Parts: sequence; C-alpha cells; structure tokens
Amino acid sequence: MNTVPHPPGRGFWWRELNRYHWFVLVVGALGWLFDCLDQQLFNIARVPALKDLLGTDDMRVVTEFGGYATAIFLAGWAAGGLGFGILGDRLGRAKTMLITILVYSVCTGLSAAAVGFWDFAFYRFLTGLGVGGEWAVGVALVAETIPERARPYALGLLQTLSTVGNVTAAGISMGLGWLEQTGRLETLDAWRIMFLIGALPAFLAVWVRRRLQEPERWRQAVAAKTSHQRPGSYADLFGHPRWRKNALLGFLLAFAGVVGLWGILFFSIDLIRAVLREGLEAQGLSGAVVAGKLNWWAGIASVMINVGAFAGMWTFSELNERIGRRPSFALAFVLAMISTALGFWFIRHPSDIFWLVPLMAFGQFGLFAGYAIYFPELFPTRLRSTGVSFCYNVGRFMAALGPLTLGLLTSKVFGHLPGLLPLRWAGISLCAVFLIGLAALPFAPETRGRGLPEEEADATPHAG
Repeated sequence: MNTVPHPPGRGFWWRELNRYHWFVLVVGALGWLFDCLDQQLFNIARVPALKDLLGTDDMRVVTEFGGYATAIFLAGWAAGGLGFGILGDRLGRAKTMLITILVYSVCTGLSAAAVGFWDFAFYRFLTGLGVGGEWAVGVALVAETIPERARPYALGLLQTLSTVGNVTAAGISMGLGWLEQTGRLETLDAWRIMFLIGALPAFLAVWVRRRLQEPERWRQAVAAKTSHQRPGSYADLFGHPRWRKNALLGFLLAFAGVVGLWGILFFSIDLIRAVLREGLEAQGLSGAVVAGKLNWWAGIASVMINVGAFAGMWTFSELNERIGRRPSFALAFVLAMISTALGFWFIRHPSDIFWLVPLMAFGQFGLFAGYAIYFPELFPTRLRSTGVSFCYNVGRFMAALGPLTLGLLTSKVFGHLPGLLPLRWAGISLCAVFLIGLAALPFAPETRGRGLPEEEADATPHAG
C-alpha cells in the first residue's frame, strides 16, 4: 500500500512529543487560529459593513451583495491556496506559512479603509489569498514534523483549536456591541475597528521567523528530487493515477463541507440578526441601540457556533481513529444536513441560539477535523502541500458558488415570499450539497492506521 504503518506505542499520544514538536504544533495552531479569527470577523461584520457601504437596510439587497462579497473572498482563498500550495512544496512549509500569515493579516486591516462595495470586495479577495494558503502548508508542516502515532490526534487538535480564534472574534463583536450601546464609539464604526484588530496576527510571523525549521521529511524529498519527481507539480499530481484519484475525491469531500459552512451555516448569523431586528424594532428601539444589541447577539451566536464546532471537531477527531475516516465522514455529512435544515427553519427566538446553532455547527465542523487528518494521508511528501491545497482550495473555489447561490435564491427565487422566508428556504435548499460528499465516500481510500505515503513509491505509476 506504499505506506508506513503506525509504530506501536503505549500511553497518551502527547507523551511522544518533544519541545520542538510542541513548538511546531503551537505555531501551526496559532496560524490557523488567527486565520479563523479573520474569517469570523468578516462573517460578523459583513452585514453592518455592507449596510454602511451600500447605504441601505434592505436585507434582500444586503444578503445578495453579502453573497457576492463572500464568493469573491472564497475565490481569493482558492487562488491563494493553489498558488501557495505549490510554493509550500517548492519553497518550504515554514517559509510559505509565514508569508501567508502576513498577507491575510495586513489585508484584513486594509478592509477597514473601504469606502464602497468594490474596494471592500477587493480587500477581501487579497485577504483570501493568504487565508487559502495558510491551512494547507500549516497542516503539511505539522503532519511531517509530529511522530506518526501522534499525528492524527495533533492534526485534530490543531483544527479544534481554531475555535479559540472564532470565539475571540465573537468576544470582539460583543465588546464593540456594548460600546455602541453605551455611545462610547461615537462616530467610529464598529465593523472598521474589527478589521483593524484583524491585522494584529502579523506579529506571529515576526515571532516565529527564526526558530521554525523545515521538516526533515520535506528536506529529504527536495534533495532526492529527479526529473520524474518534481516538488509542487500539478502535472505529476494528475499524471499519477493514485494521486489524481485522491485529489478529485478530496475535492468533492471538501466542496460539500465548504459550501455548507460558508454558504449556509455562517449566514445563520445574518438570519439571527434579521430575527432579532424585527423584535427590537417592535419594541420601539432604533439606531445605535439596535446596532449594538445586534452586534452583541451576533457575538453570542458566534460563540454558540464555536461551542458546537469544538465539540464536533473533538468528537470526530476521536472517531476518525476509532471507526475510520470514511464512516466518520458519512456520519458528519448526515448530521450536518439534517441539523442545518432544522436550524434554518426553527430559529425564531433568542433562546433558539443556544441549542439550534451549536447543533448545526457540531456536524458541519466535524467534517473539517476530518479534512485536516485525512488529506495529508492522500499524497506523497513532494506533492503533499499541492495535493492538500487542491482538495481544500479548488473545493473552496467551486464552493464560492454557495454564498452566491444563497444570495440569488434569497433575492430572486424565494424573494416573493414574506418576511424571512426567502433566507430560510434558501438555506434549507442548499443543504442538499451534503449529498455530494456522501456520494463520493464509497470511492475514497480508507487510511486509518497507515502512515503518510512513502516518497519512493511514487516513482512507478499505479492504479492504487
């Protein structure tokens, strides 16, 4: 099978890590954590930013342009992922990861300077370039540095800790919401402050620049390269039957999960804002008071998403090692589809945020723990960053159609329906995307208990 099985070991997996292993895991986790912080700041700030930049409170218009902005961001994510994925295999995991952190941090800060929709969307595209590249090279760095038996658990933990970045974004939203309610921001826009805060992770790249080293596995692969084994080559990736099949199947798995997350779940915050706005305006409230309360509740909703996300990623990280990769994915896809459809239909009161939102996030984020563990196991060292980037970021590129479709469904297809029904029915309709992931699973290889693919085995193409 061209793999090295996990070496026998006893005791807790983390006892196999030395100080440098922990350093790499912390750096990888922080890079993805701050990446997720910037993503969530965008999700939370999207509605108030677009209302300000478009000069309208019409939720149909805001949702439509929110879909455009998110699609542009995801397109940048995909483009950056593909480009930085190749660079990660050629230049190195550590160097490339530091570049991506600088890109997404600085460009998030630039979003605060937007004066209209198109320059805002342009800054989001640039941010997406860095965001898309960081995950694949960070995962490859950790996968190739951590001992084999500890690797799946470490990757699952890296993905799970991303919720800390998401909760931090929620805390920022809640804090700024409180300042808005009390009038302490005066003429300052809370959404602009959020994006300025998103520039701070750039300091991480400065902090780790000297100590972080390239994995020995990658250095050996680059040293041993031949004209038939080129690092970061899409021609090699798709010229080999086994790697081509794995790349296409990984893409389908990622496509379903990313559409579900960015095209449905993250728009539940917009639905919650709209539900709560109706209630607050019915009480005679308006202006900064309403804006502050909505930011506060958007923060609460984001916290609840991440409560479910943490539980889901932790649970499915364990399931991946206990029952296998494919059964874990199947369970997560089914849970994600059912819970998300129920959530979009039944969220009607503030109390619903505390149980329906975590339920939706549990299944959806469980998928992403699977991606972090599974995708590095599909490719050899010299193609690992490229292959993982292809799965995740071409999936994301195509998944840019998700928020775009949600916006069009809301404004065009279901736009004639009263109240919030357009957004509800749009979200429920898109849940069918999880069936694509389920359909791909029977053809995907089961990799539980196997090591990362050996570089030497890549010399002779085979159907594997």
